[in-house]
Amino acid sequence: MTVVVPEAAAACPADSGPLRVVPIPAAEHAAWIAAHGGTTFLQCPSWARVKAGWRAESLAWTGAEGRTVAVALVLYRDVRGLGRSFAYLPEGPAIDWAGPDLGRRLEPLVDLLRSRGVFTVRIGPPPAHRIWEAATVRAAVRGGSVSRLSEVLPDAVDPVGSTTGERLRALGWQPAGRDTQPRFTFRLPLAGRELGSVWDGLSPEWRRNVRRARAAGVSVAEGAFEDLECFYALVRETERRGCFDLGRGLAYYQRQYTELNAELPGRMRLLLARHGGEVLAAHTLVTVGRRAWYLTGGSATQGRQVRPGNALQWSMIQAAHGLGADVYDLRGVQPSLDPSGPDYGLLRWKLGTGGQVVEGLGEWELPLNRPLHAAFRRYLARRQG
Repeated sequence: MTVVVPEAAAACPADSGPLRVVPIPAAEHAAWIAAHGGTTFLQCPSWARVKAGWRAESLAWTGAEGRTVAVALVLYRDVRGLGRSFAYLPEGPAIDWAGPDLGRRLEPLVDLLRSRGVFTVRIGPPPAHRIWEAATVRAAVRGGSVSRLSEVLPDAVDPVGSTTGERLRALGWQPAGRDTQPRFTFRLPLAGRELGSVWDGLSPEWRRNVRRARAAGVSVAEGAFEDLECFYALVRETERRGCFDLGRGLAYYQRQYTELNAELPGRMRLLLARHGGEVLAAHTLVTVGRRAWYLTGGSATQGRQVRPGNALQWSMIQAAHGLGADVYDLRGVQPSLDPSGPDYGLLRWKLGTGGQVVEGLGEWELPLNRPLHAAFRRYLARRQG
């Protein structure tokens, strides 16, 4: 049975009358987020300094009397020699998507970007679409009659997310085709829950593994900038073991750690799981307002029998809870439910936390110059294989 969940309250103040979108200093952007929250780390101005090769601009929606009602980070990728650019708002903008007139919020953004010489705008609308509880997904896998999450009846449908796609199409937007950010994420709700309730929500296997790690003497502690080399070595080892490549060097993670923490001390934390004096796992935790994310992790091939990953994640959940996070986001999962497939292991591991698989709306594009937009799509298709 599908349960309709109430729409989330908008993070931005209520607005009425005409809206303008204007550039603002990055410091003002960061201060607004600190005061109002309600956004992802990908929309913080510090993220622009992480993404080498992109220009960035902080924008504000201003309403009556010039009052700011929303902010956004825009990343620009310039096309050499044309004086044109591709504009990208990862997991944004964090406007009031539930409002009756979506065009009133998006059109001034589009007008400003057109004046900047943008040929395509890509956005990542934040509203959720469908939600599956961990128990529902596990039951579907045990039943053996489905192979993809889309074949499973969701536990909840967000009314805002369920209508946003149609509203965007009516305004001329179209699905991007291949998303940059994950469409399916795994989230552990923490709002209003005691830590004991969160522990009880872990699967029996997860609780056994955390206890096993504790009995084996696994310890978890926060690391510092100089520990990023160890973290990176474990990330690379994980990539080789899993036959994938994130394509990021040590300098990327050092820049990420430096810039996010320069914006707000403690925004990004590095946690290390040790056993017998050796670091066996290392994960990064990011917080913005009342949301926390598990960003990147790596683990050693040896020592897995003492379950350092479970101990580390439980410590990160405890940290997120202690910081007052409403949601702990474990980021992307694949929608395949085939237990023999290469993607199911990660989903199964995250299901053990007792959270939810959340399907977003994916990314959407608006062509402002159709010939350049078409050429850009062909280029991306060749590059992505």
